[in-house]
Amino acid sequence: MTSLPATRPEKRLGLAIDLDTCVGCHACATNCKEWNTGGISGPLTDVNAYAAEQHGVWFNRVFTYEVGGEGEAGRTVHFPKNCLHCENPACVTVCPTGASYKRAEDGIVLVDHDKCIGCKLCSWACPYGAREYDEVQGVMKKCTLCVDKIYNQNLPEEDRVPACVAACPSKARHFGDFADPNSTVSKLTAERGGYDPMPEKGYRPTSKYLPPRPGRRGAAPAAAAATNLEGAGRFLKWVDRILTR
Repeated sequence: MTSLPATRPEKRLGLAIDLDTCVGCHACATNCKEWNTGGISGPLTDVNAYAAEQHGVWFNRVFTYEVGGEGEAGRTVHFPKNCLHCENPACVTVCPTGASYKRAEDGIVLVDHDKCIGCKLCSWACPYGAREYDEVQGVMKKCTLCVDKIYNQNLPEEDRVPACVAACPSKARHFGDFADPNSTVSKLTAERGGYDPMPEKGYRPTSKYLPPRPGRRGAAPAAAAATNLEGAGRFLKWVDRILTR
């Protein structure tokens, strides 16, 4: 099985995803698909793309839910789902060939397609549903944080962000180094109570979700209550429940 880096990476790159401002437009998903189809993980296969029962490889998927219990005002929550680049990724440690690995320099979790045998153990180990099987190429694929873009010295510095971040019209996605307490993602996580889905699993996702803000006009009582212990617990239990479906 594959080992993790012996020491914690000095940089921990990831995303802070704001569930309060995500509008469910799928711009992150489509721009991710466009960039990565021609990138190191490409092509991202589609089957029956323009016909019934189409399916394919997507590193970003956006799900929409109506939240609110009996007697409460409803609220729509758009939930983007992609790899969280865990600090203790089970998808890596179950890999029998070393195809799945975690980079020592920045904590990004990647797949070496030349080593992947398509056994799908990584997808079974990931509780977040972040692995994608390319049935045409017979290998597993996943979000790379656009590693070929964020380190591309030929791009202006402001453009060295993942494709999903660059495309988001509501600025719901933020990219940065969680090892730097002064980074935007670290500050947002601290200020907004950014959290790990399914913390009991012990995988310690690097990327964080920012819960809905309280007190917004038209916000459901359940969303407003997310700032107190009871409300936060209810909201996180809801997130865990939809991820385990």
